[in-house]
Amino acid sequence: MSNTVKQVVYSEFGDPSQVLRVEDVARVDLGEGQARADVLRAPINPSDVIQVAGNYGVRPPLPAIAGNEGIGRIAEISGDARGLQVGQLVLLPAGAGTWRSEVVASAGAFVPMPEGDVDQLSMMMVNPATAQLLLTEFVELSEGDWIIQSAANSAVGTYIVQLAKTMGVKTVSIVRRESAVQGLLDQGGDVVLVDCPDLVKRVIQATNKSKIKLALDAVAGETFGRLGECLEVGGTLVNYGAMSNEHASMQAGAMIFRDIRVRGFWLVNWFERASKEERMAVYAALTKAVATGALHAPIDRIFTLEEVSEAARYTMTGERTGKVLLAPNGI
Repeated sequence: MSNTVKQVVYSEFGDPSQVLRVEDVARVDLGEGQARADVLRAPINPSDVIQVAGNYGVRPPLPAIAGNEGIGRIAEISGDARGLQVGQLVLLPAGAGTWRSEVVASAGAFVPMPEGDVDQLSMMMVNPATAQLLLTEFVELSEGDWIIQSAANSAVGTYIVQLAKTMGVKTVSIVRRESAVQGLLDQGGDVVLVDCPDLVKRVIQATNKSKIKLALDAVAGETFGRLGECLEVGGTLVNYGAMSNEHASMQAGAMIFRDIRVRGFWLVNWFERASKEERMAVYAALTKAVATGALHAPIDRIFTLEEVSEAARYTMTGERTGKVLLAPNGI
């Protein structure tokens, strides 16, 4: 075992392809009740890029280790390991700074996982959980109900399509480019449309005037308002992102006369209020969905830790066909 570990750090906020750097630091000794996990895979999520740029909901103190989720294998334990075993596959603690070769934390902070596809399991902590909770926390959906979502070709969006399909819920998926349409149809999307000024009219036509009770928005801007206008009277619009970098905009009349309820969602807030049992129930359901193939995200490319600047640059391009992952201990 080497005496040093590699980690991706940033000492200032800015363009991730410019401010991220890889450094070697001394390996720390384990304290009582701690465990050490070798990091196998860590995804690069839009939220990671936004956080490094300094535009996320919280700014970590600098210098900071980048990365908020991933999967690892327990390499060492000390004292009470709370059921962990050396060699066990685990989800890494959320927000622990996962773009590094190993993570040391309290044993209870790791989530034990069954053996499986490490690429798919590495992405479970953030995006699949967000998708699951967006579908279950705000509106009671029944088989045959309709929902509408923006940024549907994002990681969360594709998970929403897949999970909704298992629930028998029909989806209207809104994207920003024609080239993204077929991929969502292949994933099981019922209606896929490119965003435009007459979106409301096109949604009414495509769904045969079906009532839509839930809208999920990650774009903000004018798209936020268009989704709200697609809802039935008393419908709920949940915003969980602002990919447009614009303020969410909606005509006052749409909210007043259609009684649209607007909510916000941030996974960090859910983690803070959810019990351990609630968290485990969500991840148990998602693990089963991954194992059965009901939940799957395409992988575009996998980079080594030393290639993080290139990986960040590649992630920020708009024509990827799937997720970008880091492999801190080799591909």
